[in-house]
Amino acid sequence: MVRLDIFSDPICPWCYIGKARLDRALEARPDHPFSIEWHPFQLNPQMPAEGMDRRAYLEGKFGGKEGAVQAYLPVVEEAARAGLDIDFEAIKRTPNTLNAHRLIHWAGLEQRQTLVVAKLFKAYFNEGRDIGNPEVLADIGAETGMDRDMVLRLLKSDADGDDIQARDQDAREKGVRAVPTFLIAGQHVVPGAQTSDLWERVIDDINAQMSDDPS
Repeated sequence: MVRLDIFSDPICPWCYIGKARLDRALEARPDHPFSIEWHPFQLNPQMPAEGMDRRAYLEGKFGGKEGAVQAYLPVVEEAARAGLDIDFEAIKRTPNTLNAHRLIHWAGLEQRQTLVVAKLFKAYFNEGRDIGNPEVLADIGAETGMDRDMVLRLLKSDADGDDIQARDQDAREKGVRAVPTFLIAGQHVVPGAQTSDLWERVIDDINAQMSDDPS
């Protein structure tokens, strides 16, 4: 297997789009070699723990309502092309995602990481759920087969919070500046929400190289 590390944030629409495109390629190439692991990168590491009103956040970030609308036009267009029905009107708050990243980490220990990531994207972008809320996160964990009570107890503690922040900082120090960022076999960086066609070519090239390798 070839490790595919993905640096992502569950409130990043380009990460959602990038995952959808990758998923399509993996479905088209069921013999793909990838073993996928998700890694934390917070778009807003200074976000208050309780999050903030999404409209205020966007208008502050993009210089007003018109700036926010213009910034999100490409997102809406590309999401539709990727077959994603993002309901931006349903999203009322922009959360701090530290707890969501903690949930993703714990899901990885149970081999449920990609499923939890998918549930987080759907909860935020399609259902407008507040994925900064521990109760919501515990529900999402339970939807994937995790122990809800255990998840909630962990979320109410500070378990692994420092580790997640340290991993986020390490990614930045190693050159990750935006998400999604993909790292193939610890060597090859693929930035951005790449097309399914590109991923299919990457998979074909890797499979060809592996079949030619006498070892």
